[in-house]
Amino acid sequence: MRAAILSLLLLGTAASAQTSPAISVETLKTVTQVLSSDAYEGRAPTTPAEAKTVAYIVERMKAAGLKPGNKGQWTQDVPMVEITAGNVAPFSFTGGKSPVSLAYRTDMVAGTYRVAPKSSVANSDVVFVGYGITAPEKGWDDYAGVDVKGKTVVILINDADWQTMSREGPFEGRAMTWYGRWPYKFENAAKHGAAAAIIVHDTEPAAYPWAVVQSSWTGPQLELDEKGDHLDQSQIVGWMQKPAAERVFASAGKDYATLATAAKVKGFKAVPLGLKFGGGFDNTIRRQASKNVIGVLPGTTAPNDYVMYSAHWDHLGRCDAVDGDDICNGASDNASGVAGLIALAEAQAKAGSAKRSIAFLAVTAEESGLLGSRYYAEHPIYPLAHTVGGVNMDVLNVDGRAKDFVLAGAGKSEIEDLVKPFVAAEGRVIGVEANPERGGYYRSDHFSFAKLGVPMLDGGSGEDLVVGGTAAGHAAREDYVAHRYHKPADEYDAKWDWSGAVEDLTIYYGLGRKLADDTSLWPNWYKTAEFRGIRDRDRAGAK
Repeated sequence: MRAAILSLLLLGTAASAQTSPAISVETLKTVTQVLSSDAYEGRAPTTPAEAKTVAYIVERMKAAGLKPGNKGQWTQDVPMVEITAGNVAPFSFTGGKSPVSLAYRTDMVAGTYRVAPKSSVANSDVVFVGYGITAPEKGWDDYAGVDVKGKTVVILINDADWQTMSREGPFEGRAMTWYGRWPYKFENAAKHGAAAAIIVHDTEPAAYPWAVVQSSWTGPQLELDEKGDHLDQSQIVGWMQKPAAERVFASAGKDYATLATAAKVKGFKAVPLGLKFGGGFDNTIRRQASKNVIGVLPGTTAPNDYVMYSAHWDHLGRCDAVDGDDICNGASDNASGVAGLIALAEAQAKAGSAKRSIAFLAVTAEESGLLGSRYYAEHPIYPLAHTVGGVNMDVLNVDGRAKDFVLAGAGKSEIEDLVKPFVAAEGRVIGVEANPERGGYYRSDHFSFAKLGVPMLDGGSGEDLVVGGTAAGHAAREDYVAHRYHKPADEYDAKWDWSGAVEDLTIYYGLGRKLADDTSLWPNWYKTAEFRGIRDRDRAGAK
């Protein structure tokens, strides 16, 4: 009922969506092209390229008409520790039918969260723990009845029901939940005392090919620099290719496919493989602050309430070379999102101040595990209890106008109700997420806010393009994932069609303006959402 009332109240906003200031295509092109040029070296945090990146974003925020967003400063320091693994030994599995050795980069990748000069695991019992999930509310525990302290756990990626084509199942069927994401699996393994945690890579449930894992998990790795140096984490975390896992299981006298199938059933019991694991590497450690960039358009009558727009400025920097090119430029991911952030800042500033303040946050280290947004959410410049909600942008649509607008992780918050009139104003429809098994909702910076109670929109063009329909849209998405995502080929293309991005940004503009001008609005999570309790407690404390 409340959703219906919200929709009725907002019908009048359709016209305002249409009359909003024009989104500058020139800004979208220029900012994307500049930030993704070779001169910015792929925008890796804590590298010399960061200073250049931050300076350019600040310059564009100033020109857009924003004010410094952090007590007179344009940036927020984010303390980082960089760990670079060297002299990585092959993973060894012994004690089975025959020893198995996995080569670094081709068969496996390895790293650590622990800030220590060496990472080493030897003679460690190997246990297959299925999907590595502990979910008491679902009556599911892959670690039940097994002690993995000091042992090595092998884990499947995604959730147990990812092959279910509907949204029905213990883990929302085809849609990935937080339990399916790799950060959760490593976190849960550490809580159970595992010395090493290795995820099996399989392209479909992971949602990206091995090349993405290889480029993302080799070279310098970032983590927040926190007390305790993350010594509560596993000594080694890493991935191995599915064919490599099949060899390991065969050495143990087990059939990988059979055990992977068994792991899908509630009540699955972890299986000791009767093998011993060994691996290790040296760590080069460097501590250095990175920076979030924040500008604000101060509000008039409710300046201490904030609407948030966010996008991450970082990418992978220098990565595995392809045809002699070792710069992962990150044009789509996420120079385009930062361009959208600047274009929205220009549009909102041109319209003048709203009643509430509107903040524009460009965060660091998204590619390292949402670190910049996590740090902001845990150390907010503006109290989260006074952050109304907002929009996160990660990869804009450069394939042309779309008939549909898709909400990632649909069914979570009232932000979804608020955005619908703006979608309808463009003659578009709310579409169904094409690949919910990829867990998009848990893979970008809005999730850092969600975990601490603030609802942020994660939505954009679907695959049903005006020109070419779903066939063309799907082909474009798959081509991007296969050939450009986290690769040097993600470069600016003058032939891109920005019309779809402009329509999405117009929706974001209208939603943000509505939240900023209607001070009666405090969108909450639906009662069934896992973040509802946090939001309720924050709001109760703020009143």
